[in-house]
Amino acid sequence: MNKKTVRDVELARKRVLMRVDFNVPLAEGAITDDTRIQAALPTIRFILDRKPKSLILMSHLGRPKGQRAPELSLAPVAEALSLLLDRAVAFADDCIGNKAMNALAALPAGGIALLENTRFHAAETTNDSDFARELALHGDIYVNDAFGTAHRAHASNVGVAAQLEAVAGLLLERELDYLATALEAPRRPFIAILGGAKVSGKIDVIQALLSKVDKLLVGGGMANTFFAAQGRYMAASLVESDALAIARELLDAAGAKLQLPADQRIAAAFQNDAENEVVMADADLPAGWQALDIGPETVAQYRHALEGAGTIVWNGPMGVFEMPTFAQGTFGLAEALAEQTSKGATTIIGGGDSAAAAEQAGLAEKMSHISTGGGASLELLEGKTLPGIAALADK
Repeated sequence: MNKKTVRDVELARKRVLMRVDFNVPLAEGAITDDTRIQAALPTIRFILDRKPKSLILMSHLGRPKGQRAPELSLAPVAEALSLLLDRAVAFADDCIGNKAMNALAALPAGGIALLENTRFHAAETTNDSDFARELALHGDIYVNDAFGTAHRAHASNVGVAAQLEAVAGLLLERELDYLATALEAPRRPFIAILGGAKVSGKIDVIQALLSKVDKLLVGGGMANTFFAAQGRYMAASLVESDALAIARELLDAAGAKLQLPADQRIAAAFQNDAENEVVMADADLPAGWQALDIGPETVAQYRHALEGAGTIVWNGPMGVFEMPTFAQGTFGLAEALAEQTSKGATTIIGGGDSAAAAEQAGLAEKMSHISTGGGASLELLEGKTLPGIAALADK
């Protein structure tokens, strides 16, 4: 990575303004998964250990569309962070203006504060320069540790970086080290696994990866569109009819490199307790039925395909893993990746639902790296430049 990091700058006695990704799930005001908060702790502790004048954190939460939404306040996150750090974390009821300034002025030397949701202001997502300047007033130096929003050109990551010396945090550095290395200098065989609902959202990823990987394993709802493109009757399964032509082109371009499921678990309804069975992939589906998971033969074949891999990148579940009946394929694949990690492979989970599935399967800690940014990791896999990273200072 050719960007400066927190290791490259003097932080002592500086006001450090840091963009974090605290976009955590909430239920009735309580945090249900603090993974993203935990991921930011190494950088937070690194900065605090260097005795800054203050550390000011900013983040978004949800999509309030430029309006104050009490249910999307970051106040519960400040409380959770205080417990994790075992020290006081002040909370500012706004990210700019008098409320923010007063809260930060009251901080003790070396204090830490969290600003209110940046997306309570519409100017955040439009990267408004005046809004970015107001945010920049809080710091002497800017640290971006929010990989999950690095693909967005917003005021709190791109706009502020134009106002202050801007460097990467340790999490952002780790994300780029794993993902960039996987794409630019992977240990081979290099195998990519793509799942999720739709082909259309991953066309660029597939095209980019076909020239880099040794194998591309496909599952999830997107496999249905490939099967339909081959002429198979998929009944009530999710199929993108407007993506059939591009699916055929991708299949022709990929040849034997792209592997589709050998079998699928299908169901009479989109319900966990629906009547279901496993059918081979050369069979048409019964009318009204839908494919909701890969089958056991596919898990076995994909497990075999992963044997001896040097690098494995996985983005997107193999089925509707939120329903236990249709989680077997996704969890089986997670087990296969964990096994290959233990044998020396570098395994990278590309955030989003894949990361959630690995957590749910209890295997997250057995992977080499789980990305905190689903969308950002996808765009990196596509070979795109992420604006939040491009805005940082070069070494």
